[in-house]
Amino acid sequence: MRTLSSTLLAAQKQESRHPFVEIKATNRQMGIVRLDWTRLYTGTEPEGPHAVTMPGDGSLIRTRVTGASDGQKLYRQRVTNPEPNSNFSQWNYTGSYSVLAVALCSLGAEVSLLWVDTDYKLQRQKSTDYGFSWSSPELLDYVTSTATYGLAAAYKPNGEIAVFFTDQNTLFVKQYTGGVWQAKTSWDKTTGDLSGVAVVYESDWNLLLTGRDADNNPRLWSLIYGDGGDVTTGDWSALKEIVAAPAAEDFEFVYPFMDKPDVFRSFYVEKFTGAEAYQRPHWTYVIPESAFLDSLWHEPVPFNYSGEYGLAITHSASHAWLTSPSGVWRASLAIETIDLTNDVLGVKKELRANSGKLTVVLDNSNGKYASPGNGTLILLQHGCQLDFNPGFRTTAGNEASPGLSFTLESYEHTSSGGKACLILRSNDGWAALCDWKARYQFRWNKPAAETSIFQIIESLLARVGLRLEVKSASSVITGFYPDFTIHPGNSGEMDIQQLLNFVPDVIFIEGNRAYLVNPQSTDAAGYSYGTDHVVLAGEFNKGALTLNRVQIEGRYATTGVPILADTFNWDEINRNGERWQLIADPNIGTVAQAQARGSAYLKDAEIHADGGFLRIPVNCGQQMYDVVTITDTAAGLSAAKRRVVGISLLYSPEHARYEQRFHLGAV
Repeated sequence: MRTLSSTLLAAQKQESRHPFVEIKATNRQMGIVRLDWTRLYTGTEPEGPHAVTMPGDGSLIRTRVTGASDGQKLYRQRVTNPEPNSNFSQWNYTGSYSVLAVALCSLGAEVSLLWVDTDYKLQRQKSTDYGFSWSSPELLDYVTSTATYGLAAAYKPNGEIAVFFTDQNTLFVKQYTGGVWQAKTSWDKTTGDLSGVAVVYESDWNLLLTGRDADNNPRLWSLIYGDGGDVTTGDWSALKEIVAAPAAEDFEFVYPFMDKPDVFRSFYVEKFTGAEAYQRPHWTYVIPESAFLDSLWHEPVPFNYSGEYGLAITHSASHAWLTSPSGVWRASLAIETIDLTNDVLGVKKELRANSGKLTVVLDNSNGKYASPGNGTLILLQHGCQLDFNPGFRTTAGNEASPGLSFTLESYEHTSSGGKACLILRSNDGWAALCDWKARYQFRWNKPAAETSIFQIIESLLARVGLRLEVKSASSVITGFYPDFTIHPGNSGEMDIQQLLNFVPDVIFIEGNRAYLVNPQSTDAAGYSYGTDHVVLAGEFNKGALTLNRVQIEGRYATTGVPILADTFNWDEINRNGERWQLIADPNIGTVAQAQARGSAYLKDAEIHADGGFLRIPVNCGQQMYDVVTITDTAAGLSAAKRRVVGISLLYSPEHARYEQRFHLGAV
């Protein structure tokens, strides 16, 4: 149950209650700002390596490299106060040519421009006045080949710099520490050729890397070079796959860029050389409140632009910026909100085991909501986030319980009998999981047991922007490493349910979080109904289990000897005879795993055997799978424990209704 203030808790138990329902539309998706990009500049500059940064004065510093026919010349640009009317077409030739790769980074007034040329030189120019004037080129080191396609650099807050560059199949780092450039060092990984690198410093050197693995399969990875944050200084973390493609399918991933305006956000290019070839940027981000080391990235989304060298990203305090040699885009980072509360005529919320829906009816009698998505209602269009906070008027004022949010899927206008309404229909994260389809095959734990069910579920939820939090968890979900495959076209909801079939745990979703619960018969009740919180109506069913014997087949992983384990509910068998189910799973490698699987199936049957519903005045903090006690003398219930397995809420001021209906299960 969500924590409520003492005044809100008291108000919802009063005999005379005054509802307060808060509804807001916002430009967020799964808890983060949706970046609505506007293109400010369209030029004729040719494609080529490029970079961007924003020093402390908010100026925009860009670089680009011309094509081989023009000598691969390095140009630089500084726009003092970038805005829609700025001139982004003026470039200054630096005098450097035969350039292969380029990078920019800045800290306060200091800006570093780095490049690699065909003479194998790694060079730098430095500005200490926000990019207005520049030093002469400084030779930092040499690369070993002209196959140096990736170059990236970042400052630490103390002014130290690390430069990362790819050279064939090796990633190198060269650091400026203690006022001295250190010797370059190489990583400790084995891959195929590498094509790009991006870096952002935050406690460690956080990297994205494109290239091919040792089997020539294209990959986009995350990686950390340690600086004492999550990874020991000087150590390399494991490569963690974000995007993959088979070697034989003509795909390639190149030119990653990364920045952290609010969360880590990245752009990279997906390049396809088969029929209907394309080179299309994609964007992705790390889900909020997760560590870069966890590598929990949203499913990459294509961007409406075509360019082999991708889109570089940077930010100011108020905006994110994208650039290519011939383009500049801008998006606001501000959270914007439209408060719909005063026009709410009705609300219906429905939460189930794998779905969540919110319907809101707004008063449009004065035409206020005639044009959603336009003017002052620009935020109110499908794809926006609706925040729903149920509450009451309390002695402290209007109070509500936050945490529920939905994505607007559609809206409709109605008009009848002089009454006009706008009806908003929205879904929670379960719909996003249904909509997500695997772009390629995912497979875990084939060569070795490395990823638990918990970690697989966590990574799948991240693909739609959901963070997994634990309220309680079984030992099975963190200790079982199945050989699990997701095939192209599989939906996320289907895969999550299949994984949950392995374990006794369940998941519910609120806002941009999915909560993990391991239901136990010993779970304590968190709230009581029928005493100080009145029951309006109830129905309490008790039924036989649909399963009372589960037989699990597996095979010992080391010897191949068959495993056959039974789980029984003897009382149910004695009363109703055997209701048996056989489950064969090659992932079952021990008797303990077989017994745990059988117990999970029986537990689910037990929860759904006892049913019914409870109709009560709204409890603003009630959550799915909470355990409650119910007292209803006529039904023979005295502090009887039940589990909440579904929640409906109805708010209809016209009919003086503000109530909930709980679907009940056994504890």
